[in-house]
Amino acid sequence: MIPFVNLKQQYLNHQIEIDKAIASVINETAFISGKYANTFENEFAAYLGIKHVMSCANGTDSLEILLKAFGIGPGDDVIVPANSWISTSESVSTVGAQVVFVDALPLKYTIDTSLIESKITKKTKAIVPVHLYGCPADMDEIMALANRYNLIVIEDCAQSHGAAYKGKKTGTIGHASSFSFYPGKNLGAYGDAGAMATNIDDVATHCRMLANHGRLGKHDHGIEGRNSRLDGIQAAILSAKLPFLEKWTNARIANAAVYNKLLANSKLILPSTPDNYRHVYHLYVVQVENRNEIQEQLKARNIETGIHYPIALPLLKAYQHLGFRPEDFPVSYSQQGKLLSLPMYAELSEEQINCVCKNLLEIIG
Repeated sequence: MIPFVNLKQQYLNHQIEIDKAIASVINETAFISGKYANTFENEFAAYLGIKHVMSCANGTDSLEILLKAFGIGPGDDVIVPANSWISTSESVSTVGAQVVFVDALPLKYTIDTSLIESKITKKTKAIVPVHLYGCPADMDEIMALANRYNLIVIEDCAQSHGAAYKGKKTGTIGHASSFSFYPGKNLGAYGDAGAMATNIDDVATHCRMLANHGRLGKHDHGIEGRNSRLDGIQAAILSAKLPFLEKWTNARIANAAVYNKLLANSKLILPSTPDNYRHVYHLYVVQVENRNEIQEQLKARNIETGIHYPIALPLLKAYQHLGFRPEDFPVSYSQQGKLLSLPMYAELSEEQINCVCKNLLEIIG
């Protein structure tokens, strides 16, 4: 069996550090926010090279809290890519704003910046680019549009820990950014966890208040907020893992290079990354005809794969009321039946990649 992701192997490789981190939290009964959350916030801020990191319960909350912190709500439009996980769009709807979808690029899979300007109206308040699969979106063009139309840019970095765009880490280019530390992420906790990042002082303060019942001190509730706090065990695990993130990232990039070499000149469409981007390969996604049949044949050969994502966001039942048609998002629609995610993680061996590619090439002919 070649698993799609192998979280157990990562744990076994670093069991001493992780077990020690968990034991420390239990020994100190520091279960909610506090010391361990603060430590991880400072460490992750230093890693990113940004002023503020504010932890929260999960990545979806981080998007919603950021939108609220920037005053976005009913009557506002927010532009998001058509190809992403639903957290990106549902956070917009949850704060009462209107989601506006833009189609994706055919090979990079991130938002097609050439289409954004046509979707901007007087109601548009923000753009949420997603660095999908670990590949940065075209942030120069996005920031130029934001400056031209006075828009907020919130980077969705749920899949791009450590990625870089023209030498700048994703999450440090827009006005603020959102991170998920779901267990399968490049930097993952052992449960739900999230964070926000920004260089803007008042936004950071507002986010902290929103995530913690509207307070900064114990009973100092300046506003109504919510309960979205990072727990101590998850924070300690993230702190234990963070020193290994660069090593894991380099391993993912090396694994992608092996895939690229072995699958070159095949019937597959491989991911494309500009030279000045650092793609961190949260997912290694190819396009292939007869995707579902091929996935089943790989499964029969004990090779696990994934699909990210089977239905473009605007065409989900959740957005049926908006009346979108497949022809409104031709790239995302045409690809949704072809996208196949191959096994990808730092611990994946070259022998395993050879096995995946050998079987895949045999199946597609």
